[in-house]
Parts: sequence; C-alpha cells; structure tokens
Amino acid sequence: MKKMTPFKELISYEEALKRILISAKPINRTELVPIGKALNRVLAEDVIANMSVPPFDRAAMDGYAVKAEETFDASSSKSKALELVEVLHAGALSNTILSKGECIQVATGSPIPKGADAVVMVEYTEKNGDIVNVFKPVYPGANISPKGEDIEEGKVVLKVGEQLLPARIGALAALGKKEVKVYEKPQIAVVPTGTEIQEVGYPLEKGQIYDVNSYTLSSIISENAATPIKCKTVPDTTHELRNTVKKLLKYDIIIFSGGSSVGERDLLINVIQELGTVIFHGIQIKPGKPTLFALVDGKLVFGMPGYPTSCLLNAYLLLIPAIRQMARLQLKVEKNVNAKLAQRVVSSTGRTQFLPVKLKENLACPVFKQSGAITSMSEADGYIILPINTDVVEKNQEVTVFLFD
Repeated sequence: MKKMTPFKELISYEEALKRILISAKPINRTELVPIGKALNRVLAEDVIANMSVPPFDRAAMDGYAVKAEETFDASSSKSKALELVEVLHAGALSNTILSKGECIQVATGSPIPKGADAVVMVEYTEKNGDIVNVFKPVYPGANISPKGEDIEEGKVVLKVGEQLLPARIGALAALGKKEVKVYEKPQIAVVPTGTEIQEVGYPLEKGQIYDVNSYTLSSIISENAATPIKCKTVPDTTHELRNTVKKLLKYDIIIFSGGSSVGERDLLINVIQELGTVIFHGIQIKPGKPTLFALVDGKLVFGMPGYPTSCLLNAYLLLIPAIRQMARLQLKVEKNVNAKLAQRVVSSTGRTQFLPVKLKENLACPVFKQSGAITSMSEADGYIILPINTDVVEKNQEVTVFLFD
C-alpha cells in the first residue's frame, strides 16, 4: 500500500499569485475577427482612420439650412421670411445651390446643401406654405457638425492593446471596418479526474458524483475572454494522466480538477514532476490548500482541488488573474463593501481563510458549509479574508466583503 506523502512546503497566497503571474506570458498570436464578434477582444494593431467621420458637413438639428447673415436681424418680435425651396431627409442629397432669400428643410444628419452655412432649429421657426419665418438669428457654423468633427482622416483612433468595449466597436463601424486584428484568446483545457466523476445527464452509479468543476471553471474562463475546452474525465492512473498532459500541450493552460492532494491515488504531482517543473504544490489558504501549479513545455498546468467550493474559489483568486494577463486584459479591480459579521467565526490556525458570505442588508452572513458543497459558493455574494494570524472574528465586527460580481 502506498503511503500518503505530506505537503513539503506551503507558500502564502500572495507568493502563489506572484509566481503564477510571472509565468503567465501574454499571448502574441493574432487573428482577424468580424467586428460583430470582437467585444472585449484586445487590439493587436493601431486603427488609423481611412476616412473622416462625419464624411461631410451635416445638420446637427432638425430645422432649416440657411445663409446665416440673412438671419442676423431676426427676433421674436420681427421674423425673417425665407422661401422654402426643398425638403431633405437624412441621407438624401441635394443638387440645389442655396440662393439669397431661400432655405432648405433638413433633418438631423442631412448633408448641408451648397450655399448654406448654418441651420436654424425648427423650434425657432414657423412655416406657412412655402414661406418659413425665422425668429432667432444664427451665425456661421451654427447647428452644423463639420466634416471630420468626430474622427479626422489619418489619425490613430484606437491603439494596440486597447480592449474593444462597445463604444470602440462603434468607432470601428463608423469607419466602415468589417474586421479587426486582435490577439487570440487563451485556449484552456479543463480536465476532470477520477472514476467517481460522472458526466452531467447520465445516471449516477454507486459512489459517483456529477462533474461540477468542469462547468464552473468553463464559465469563469468564458467570462474572462478565453476559450474553454472541456475534456473527458481521466482515470487516476499514471499512464492516463501522462498521456493527457502530452496531448493537451497544444493549449495555453491545462487545468486538472481533483488529483492534486496527497492521497494514495493522487498521481498528478508525480506525472508533472516527470514532464515539467512544479512551481508550487500547496498554499497556506482555506479552502484550496492542495492547489498545484507547474510549467510543462512553457504551458501553465493547474491542479485544482476536487471539492467544488475549493476549486471555484481558487479559480477566482488564482486562475482569473492568469487568464486575464495572458489575454492582455487589465487585471480585475476587486469591488468591495463594508459590512458587519453576522456571527462569530473561528479561523483556521496557520492558514489565510477565504470565507464565502452572503450579504443581507448590512450583514455578512457566512455560507461556507464544507469544501465539497457547491452551495457554499452559489449562495455567496463574495468573501471575506481571515488573515493567517487571526484566530477569531467576533459577531458585529466590521469586515470587508470582496464581491464576486
């Protein structure tokens, strides 16, 4: 019978995150994608305007295009009468050259007719047949968006490394860009291990549980602009684990859930030591102590705890920063709120504890049941941190809640 080997060294959470970020190199591969599928992608080149936006002088208001000087003596008590010679709708062009004493009706966005240099807002006019009475003067350029006011041809509109948020995609559309060059998303293989794991949708055999971690991990990966590749369950054998690692090295990150502890059948650490370099195995945190992180042929390999709460919380704390750095996204700034602890909590000696909590009014209510209970996370709004040197946090003590969303 194999002996269970204890962890040789536990490192702090801060040191674990530091080592991960040192190893998580930004991806240099690029691809062209349609702008309709480019949301949250990261630009791989500067976008230079190939045209001006707007591409012509256009009306900024509904009203009448005029020669401004002809309205200078208009007032609320003495109107200026102009002859209406044409009606333009947005997108329509006029061949008319505006003459003295004339006006042309325009809609917001209409090209400014030749000869006009201002637009009188419809609110300051009164139309009687073909005569428009103007009750307020305008000056040259009034209510006109000049050509290139928004984007000037030849200028850098968006820079390499910028994340394509909705407004930036709008700028691409305004320039008529159908495709855009972006960095590829990290490709991340998610591998459940153990014969006790059953795929969702199939009947459970005696002693089996459903595969929770593949779905929670894949959701987190997708939410952070990366692509999850969900793999079949791998049995806990050295041969199967070794072959799986070798086969999945075409991806940027490999995540195993389960098989990272020190039980008799936890063989992943031995396989990784054979194929690559273990960066750490074991963190001074609760839950998530048996987390494994390694490099194999330059690819990141995570061994996540099999218990759903431990696995998911570690994904928030350690995996998301790695993904976002590789995807060239800014690391998330954690949102937090202050609340009072709803009950007395005894911390784990010698480990930093991340305790899931639910917010009820101004109270932080612990919802942690055990590492194997997914409801510890599904019911939580965030977590509080119990430092390594903290034994007890009393009821009603103010705590900082770090929010998941």
